[in-house]
Amino acid sequence: MSKTALLFAGQGAQVIGMGKDLAEKFPPAKDWFDRANAALGYDLAGICFNGPEADLTKTENAQPGIFLVSWVCFQLLKEQNPNLKFEATAGLSLGEFTALTAAGAMSFEDGLRVVRQRGKFMQEACDVTKGGMAAIIGLDEAPTREVCAEAGVVLANLNCPGQIVISGAAEKIAKACELAKAKGAKRALPLPVAGAYHSPLMASAQPKLGAELAKVKLNATTVPVISNVNALPHGIADQTIALLVEQVTSSVLWEKSMRVLLAQGFTRFIELGPGAALSGFMKRIDKTAQMLNVADAASLETTVKAQL
Repeated sequence: MSKTALLFAGQGAQVIGMGKDLAEKFPPAKDWFDRANAALGYDLAGICFNGPEADLTKTENAQPGIFLVSWVCFQLLKEQNPNLKFEATAGLSLGEFTALTAAGAMSFEDGLRVVRQRGKFMQEACDVTKGGMAAIIGLDEAPTREVCAEAGVVLANLNCPGQIVISGAAEKIAKACELAKAKGAKRALPLPVAGAYHSPLMASAQPKLGAELAKVKLNATTVPVISNVNALPHGIADQTIALLVEQVTSSVLWEKSMRVLLAQGFTRFIELGPGAALSGFMKRIDKTAQMLNVADAASLETTVKAQL
């Protein structure tokens, strides 16, 4: 019997128009967008649908926006396929909050509000540090770690074989890119981000996020939710808070998380939310895994037809 895991998109997946066709075609989707606007007290749905890009890319909008669209995709998939069964969830960085909410750890409104605050706190950390990130393509983890040690930066995301993201002070990222190319990286590409996510430069966001999470009622999850920090399932509420706070400055162990699920017999993965980055990562981790996604009405129809 094959097992299914749901995967939730992370920051960077945002795109103007995300969720718009779902809200237009499915009344329950529009209800969720309206509910989100009411919970936050501003028109997040309008920013998702129409931009402008400068507003959508602000961390405090991008994070709840992606959370919201991913949640709507999840709800529509359940509605269109009442027999949907899934045995685990995971999410990339901010997507871990969506994964926890989908597994019943917190309410939709609480998850949305916490993610909005998380984005705000991270933006504040970006504003007082001059940080950056870069994707290192085609260099293994060990030499990339050597590059980080020499340049004074850190590994932010271990996404899949041949793609690692590094993070740190902007001038050190430039040096790290040069070192990575010298060690044989095919490419070392600075990323258009506001700061050094998943690095010590985000530390000022941690106590503020911890205080927000302490206000939220956390429940036991209905299925295992894999943590970015250690690639293990979340446990009790106190541990979940500690892991989500630690995640702000620690490496995202995405490839390891996926390999843990694969080793447990998971063969089908459904990516929920804008973009298809996680599907791309899985193709490089295990080509034999069945990968489906829901990002819009067309992909929803395709995934429902795939005889879940």
